[in-house]
Amino acid sequence: MDARLPTPLRPGDTIAVTAPSSGVPPTLQPRLDLAVAGLRRRGFEVVEGVCLRGGDHVSASREARADELMALLVDPDVAAVVPPWGGETGIDVLPWLDLDLLSQCDPTWYVGFSDTTTTMLPLTLRAGWATLHGSNLMDTPYAPAPGHLHWLDVAMAEGGGLTQTAATHRRAAGWDDYEADPGVDELTLTEPTGWSLLEGESASFAGPLIGGCIEVLSPLAGTPFGDVWSWAQVQEQPPVVLLEAAEGNAFEIARCLHGLRLAGWFDRCAGVVIGRTPAPDAPTLTQHEAVRDALGGLDVPVVLDADVGHQQPQMPLVLGVPTRVEVGPETQRVTQDLARRTASP
Repeated sequence: MDARLPTPLRPGDTIAVTAPSSGVPPTLQPRLDLAVAGLRRRGFEVVEGVCLRGGDHVSASREARADELMALLVDPDVAAVVPPWGGETGIDVLPWLDLDLLSQCDPTWYVGFSDTTTTMLPLTLRAGWATLHGSNLMDTPYAPAPGHLHWLDVAMAEGGGLTQTAATHRRAAGWDDYEADPGVDELTLTEPTGWSLLEGESASFAGPLIGGCIEVLSPLAGTPFGDVWSWAQVQEQPPVVLLEAAEGNAFEIARCLHGLRLAGWFDRCAGVVIGRTPAPDAPTLTQHEAVRDALGGLDVPVVLDADVGHQQPQMPLVLGVPTRVEVGPETQRVTQDLARRTASP
């Protein structure tokens, strides 16, 4: 059962900005202003929500954040909702989201990664929406790495297949200082990088893509908001599971991956894609070893160090749509089918 794709984004459309998790403090609002101005230069109308500027680890109360997110997602005049970034405890809005109502609404582009995937996952599993895992608003001013698309390119695509290839270089560490340089728009990619496989030298697999940030999605396993096992049973093809670590050490990531495996996330899957991470190793376990400890023996391909997640660059990928992953000595690419279908959620 294919997820429903939103209508292609077009200049003149309205993009809404709200923070369903962490808000933007005053010192970083010049970057926010610059990102909004960039969208307006591209011809989009931009509206800001009340739950955005200020706050601490959350932009407002859970009820206010949920109400604003719902209002924007169901508004037929809003073509995309793009949070400024992820955050910490967006899980608290889930009980206030009316996913049954959203399943009856035409989908809106919902864009982001990290803690934003807390709300993206149930939109796909329960409401049948395709969502866009990629740079959040604060990273929108960056030009994409060679071989990658900008998230706007993906959201504006008319359909058919979109192919992206692996980056040759990654960022060494950390993030640009938006407070010191709010206008930075060029990725600093200095370290060679490449994808690999947990086992073997080459693999090709396909299925609907599902997943997000390991640390924020693992608490959803076993709840109605993260029942990937049930969703996988009704897909025409076994899904491709996409996961990436934000900051947890290798012990924490191993535990999370074991938990997802116990919850059936990999019982019917075509393959697993693990994003490259800046997260630390543990004293006796590396991040790669954590993946092997939890996912070894799955009998499906497991890709390591893919260009998704918390270490730049990352390619924007649509969750919920048919996706082919190819990895080998000469080929490292992802192709997604953005054909719009009329199937009900």
